[in-house]
Amino acid sequence: MRFVDPEDLPHRVRTEEDVRIPVADGTRLAARVWRPVTSDDRPVPAVLEYIPYRRRDLTAARDSVHHPYLAGHGYACVRVDLRGTGESGGVLLDEYLEQEQTDAEDVLAWLAAQPWCDGRTGMMGLSWGAFAALQVAARRPPSLRAIAISSFTDDRHADDMHYMGGCMLSDNLAEAGTMFAYATCPPDPALAGEDWRAMWFERLDAARPWVAHWLRHQRRDAYWRHASVCEDYTAVRCPVLASSGWADGYSNAVTRLLAHLDVPRKGLIGPWSHKFPHQGEPGPAIGYLQELVRWWDHWLKDIDNGVMDGPMLRAWMQESVPPSTSYEERPGRWVGEPDWPSPHVREIRHPLLDRRIGAADERHPAGERAAAAVCSPLSVGQFAGKWASYNAPPDLPYDQREEDGGSMVFDSDPLTERLEVLGSPSVDLEISVDRPVAMVAARLSDVAEDGSATRVTYGLLNLTRRDSLDDPQPLEPGRRYRVTVPLNGVAQAFPPGHRVRVSLSTSYWPLAWPPPEPVLMTVHGAGCLTLPVRPLGEPDDVAERPFGEPEGTRPVPTTRLTPGEQRWQVSRDLVDYRSTLEIVKDQGVQRHEDHGMEVHRRACERYDSVADQFCSARGESAWTMAFRRGAWETRTETRTVLECTDTDFRLHATLDAFEGPHRVFSRTWSETIPRDLI
Repeated sequence: MRFVDPEDLPHRVRTEEDVRIPVADGTRLAARVWRPVTSDDRPVPAVLEYIPYRRRDLTAARDSVHHPYLAGHGYACVRVDLRGTGESGGVLLDEYLEQEQTDAEDVLAWLAAQPWCDGRTGMMGLSWGAFAALQVAARRPPSLRAIAISSFTDDRHADDMHYMGGCMLSDNLAEAGTMFAYATCPPDPALAGEDWRAMWFERLDAARPWVAHWLRHQRRDAYWRHASVCEDYTAVRCPVLASSGWADGYSNAVTRLLAHLDVPRKGLIGPWSHKFPHQGEPGPAIGYLQELVRWWDHWLKDIDNGVMDGPMLRAWMQESVPPSTSYEERPGRWVGEPDWPSPHVREIRHPLLDRRIGAADERHPAGERAAAAVCSPLSVGQFAGKWASYNAPPDLPYDQREEDGGSMVFDSDPLTERLEVLGSPSVDLEISVDRPVAMVAARLSDVAEDGSATRVTYGLLNLTRRDSLDDPQPLEPGRRYRVTVPLNGVAQAFPPGHRVRVSLSTSYWPLAWPPPEPVLMTVHGAGCLTLPVRPLGEPDDVAERPFGEPEGTRPVPTTRLTPGEQRWQVSRDLVDYRSTLEIVKDQGVQRHEDHGMEVHRRACERYDSVADQFCSARGESAWTMAFRRGAWETRTETRTVLECTDTDFRLHATLDAFEGPHRVFSRTWSETIPRDLI
């Protein structure tokens, strides 16, 4: 990234470190504001980022790259911590609650009324901040003129970190562990004053392991429909700039918004993990902040700069790569589509024959082909990587050959010419199973001439949700069902000489929680793989304005006092047959030089199981969050464990808080929650 000297920006910027914004019930939310010095006399539009991740320290370095940059181009950039986080009052009880959204509306109204704001506002964000912007846009606050969102979903149940195709993801537990830690952090006494301890204890007393609530909603019910914008796309009436990355779990929502919104909209999908595009990894990162300046200039300042010219969707067409758990860059090129669905992309159906993917024009042989069966071991999925890559290597999927050993595999003939796919593949199957609760995981891989297999995309389906995520029904053993497994969207080139592979498994642990018992799945009849093919020779339609190199202002200074640790370890004990995936993400201790706070974050996840005892599956998320400045020192330790029987989930959680060497708060939870055909 090229760091821009603030003196070289069009506007000198003033920073207001600690602004308190009142909301309707009297709670005051803590904010930091960057705005042009000249806005005292010449008001400017305001751009809000609204997240729960502590602007004072945990996101300070990231925030200082893009907010001062945008402010230097003539905007008041405002970073607000949600209620109950950072120095904001109140408590944080769950994600995307009605209270959170009404608070955001109050914040926007406050911003629009400030003397340095001209009354026009925008919202931007990554992940939670993008969710917030999209959800608030659907509420149509009067000042909100446009949003720019990265790594998000419009469907909180079908396509989020909790459930996928009706299967429960292990990220359901991992994200709950993350927010258990973040929601119990203390405010900074340097800003909160003597009230800091009372505010902290209010948070500690209100804390709950959120996964318990999420487990009580295993169907797509009113809880998940709330704040799912897909329920009514017409509610969004402002322009939307939407982006994500193919390595992210949120690769599908960009194209859904392009297809369903009826407002000015642009889509951008790169090779990235769960990062802003200007910080995108795997690379190449792009000059996203320059794109934002053009976006805000047009929609918040009425500048006719052609920002809506060119393709509706720009996507990174990824070249073939060997399997790896991390990449610095993904080779490829930008392609553009004028609309979405694209007139250039054609759905091509390939029959699934006896362990073979047929050619597009090949027909199933007369009569019924021989049935084939698979009962996957629990080890299938240990090399799946994370549901969403957070660029915490090695969290991408590894060589799929070992996974394929426990799967039913269909291979194409070696390709005679290059094949490019852009969109969401799907797999249609006729299946029967021998248990009332079952799942299928379908993987699409690029198989090189040496046999190595790189996973391109995948999809999951809880077969009890085959017809409805709202109203699951148990399966009748032996009965045949027609099902479709949608795969995550992707842009991928397969070179000549490579093969396309479809792999089917009946478990995918620990990425997804396994069924209550092993399942024998038989695949009958005429299945097929549908590929969204972008024909060769289509114009890429992006060359007239390539992306610039990533720019931003220099991050605030931090000093690493102790090193961190990153570990991703798969192990198998051949004495007791226990298989374990252990993930450690330790940031070490960092000091923020502008205010002296020392911060330590350590997260450990562990997923294990024994042989093929499906009810031995166990997940654990443990966090340590520590803050210190001089004699003031606090630490929270949270731990969440999820186990199961064939009928229930069993949850155990602990929270311990320390002030100096003394434990000042401790609480435990134990709950049993029935499995609902999961």
